[in-house]
Amino acid sequence: MRHRYLVAYDVSDPRRLRLVHRKLLGFGDPLQYSVFQCDLSDVEKLRMVEAVSEIINHREDRVLIVDVGPTEGRAALAYEFLGVRDQLPAERAAVII
Repeated sequence: MRHRYLVAYDVSDPRRLRLVHRKLLGFGDPLQYSVFQCDLSDVEKLRMVEAVSEIINHREDRVLIVDVGPTEGRAALAYEFLGVRDQLPAERAAVII
C-alpha cells in the first residue's frame, strides 16, 4: 500500500540544498520550494530517508516527513492552500531512483 508523504526541508548549505532537491525529484513532486509530495511504498520511503540522510548535515539541517495517509484514502484531500498555487501533481505510476 502506498502512502502520501509531505516532505519539507530546511538545509543551510546551498550545495546540500540543491542535492536534496534533486534527490527528492526522484521520489515525488514539488508543491513549493523545499516542500514535496511523495507517494511511496514502505520500501521507497526507506530508500528516500536513506538517500536524504546521506546528503544532509544532521547537526545543521532538518527534514520533516509527514505521513498524510494511504493514497487511496483521504490523503488526496488533505491539503488546503491559500493564495496562488500550482495544480497538485497527478498521481505517478512509479518512482524513479
